[in-house]
Amino acid sequence: MRAWAVVENGKPLQEIELPTPTPTGAQVLLEVTHAGVCHSDLHIWEGEYDMGSRGTMRMVDRGMKLPLAMGHEIVGRVIAWGPDAEGHVKAGDHRIVFPWVGCGVCEHCLNDEENMCSAGRSLGVYQHGGYATHVLATHWKHLVAFDGLDPSLAATYACSGITVFSAIRKVLPMRPDDPIVIVGAGGLGLQAVAVLRAMDHQRIVVVDVSEEKLAAARAQGASDTVLASEEGTTKRIIAAAGGAVGAVIDLVNGTQTARFAFDALRKGGKLVQVGLFGGEMAVPLPLMPMRALTIRGSYVGSVKELRELVGIAQSRGLPAIPFTNEPLHNADAALNRLKDGKVTGRIVLTAA
Repeated sequence: MRAWAVVENGKPLQEIELPTPTPTGAQVLLEVTHAGVCHSDLHIWEGEYDMGSRGTMRMVDRGMKLPLAMGHEIVGRVIAWGPDAEGHVKAGDHRIVFPWVGCGVCEHCLNDEENMCSAGRSLGVYQHGGYATHVLATHWKHLVAFDGLDPSLAATYACSGITVFSAIRKVLPMRPDDPIVIVGAGGLGLQAVAVLRAMDHQRIVVVDVSEEKLAAARAQGASDTVLASEEGTTKRIIAAAGGAVGAVIDLVNGTQTARFAFDALRKGGKLVQVGLFGGEMAVPLPLMPMRALTIRGSYVGSVKELRELVGIAQSRGLPAIPFTNEPLHNADAALNRLKDGKVTGRIVLTAA
């Protein structure tokens, strides 16, 4: 198979030949038709995360091996399968591939919560993913039908969709007119607005440093937008929301965004941290019990949440986020456009 792979961290992706996998057991081989370009791919490509005062976390120290075909927002067509998948798939099935796979035998994995497995082997991170002509799904249960949906949008549900869906579920229930603040108006932020609108939430306050991206958020259905800056962002959030807020979902999650998000919370408020921008957060500890605050992380989502989200999109409609299609061989250029902040919504790579 051909792949557009990270051969050296931070250097241009290279087109290389890799052995086409032969599925065994419950594995399924698919021909990739669509692969979303996610902001997380930038961290994987660069090979490290900013851990604040703890320095950097290197991906090779966590088990990433190069060369690597990234891409974890994958849609493909079934072409072969192992004997344990017989009867569960057929040739030509067009499916979303759930990428956040684990060891397959722990309690989390057996409960279809593989994103919480401590021995994760995610596609596009620790195994070859969607920036290739073929991908190997580790189990037939990781394939999700999306009949009636655009495959480019369906691909985004495997990461940005379930990531925001899982985070939103951590702050609900809330009244539809009770503001939920979304920090970041990139692909994740626009997807969060779409999911909240599909769930009939009315007050959605989006924060970003770009007026262009805030305009996209308003077009997506945000009720209010706030331009972030080095000073005064918390006050502008509180003014837009009509008071301190009950929930902030930080899709950037850097040192600066974490602070203004925390400071905007009312008593009993929740801050859900999703993004991987990096840095660290200093919290006045007495405020945590005095204001009964909650800070929690949210890591992507489960295959159960992917199935539920696709069901919502099929039955109730999920507003489409902006996307552009590029051929797979343009993966490096697409990645650099994202790095330079020149992408609104999502780039989805497509097979020739």
